[in-house]
Amino acid sequence: MFILNPDPYSLPCYRIGPFTTRDLSINNCLPDSDRIDDYFNERFSGRDFIYTENGRKAINIALDYYNLEKDDVVTILTTSGNYYISGCVTREIEKFCRWSRQIVPETRAIIVNHEFGYPYKGLSALKRYKLPIIEDCAGSFFSNDANRETGNTGDFTIFSFPKMFPVQVGGLLLSNIKGALPGRYQLDKASLRYIKNSMSRNILCKQEIIRKREENYNTLRYLFESIGFSERFKPEPETVPGVFMFKTEGSNVDLPELKKFFWSHGIHCSVFYGEEAFFIPVHQALNEHDMGYFLEVMKLFIFNNRNEVQ
Repeated sequence: MFILNPDPYSLPCYRIGPFTTRDLSINNCLPDSDRIDDYFNERFSGRDFIYTENGRKAINIALDYYNLEKDDVVTILTTSGNYYISGCVTREIEKFCRWSRQIVPETRAIIVNHEFGYPYKGLSALKRYKLPIIEDCAGSFFSNDANRETGNTGDFTIFSFPKMFPVQVGGLLLSNIKGALPGRYQLDKASLRYIKNSMSRNILCKQEIIRKREENYNTLRYLFESIGFSERFKPEPETVPGVFMFKTEGSNVDLPELKKFFWSHGIHCSVFYGEEAFFIPVHQALNEHDMGYFLEVMKLFIFNNRNEVQ
């Protein structure tokens, strides 16, 4: 059985990313390895890349390359077209200039956000604007589209490791522009070694990570469909989900209250603002009991709301 409405001092912790407390000691004891360099060199066909502290720093370095002025605009495009966008992206842009969700005369660069593991469609068509393109693959490390454009089209591509792997720090900035990246790492030696050691270990589990995330997604889809909620995004053959997102239209679910309720049960989550949709973890560290707990928390919230209405 699951303990619902637990004491706040005895909460579980289910993050959107797969890091758990147990991983702290595992990552601390790893031997030195640069295997991850070989993986990226092969995957990116010799294109330049640097490790960064996180995805935000990678965005910052990419934007800095363009010498933007305060009245310039960076346009953000997303897979869904919904206005939702992480403050991690907008706050970095605001350090340089303004941002918009539409291409306007003042647009000097485009950031394409491949949301939650789902690639933006029509990426190559954006080249007609003759503007720099930065691809945000923070939540789409392993995902690709049918034409294999994702992560290969932009002048820069950014990745965030904690969203896909059980690590606490780490990002990557990839460039298609020769000589555009800083000539040194943007990290202290200890952080760089942590990233290389942990990523060298985790990349060996690539196929298992992909398989498990797909399996967990299908389990959560089945569980939430059983109580009337359907998936928001439909996975395609080469998409690896970053979250499980479900729609709540017509259910009278108070999404801000649902967010508080899930967090009060130790489950990191959020509202997909701008739509009646909500997302929860789907990562590879979850098992069937964890996902069963998510379902029971959702059912309890619905039960409580019905009682309040009555």
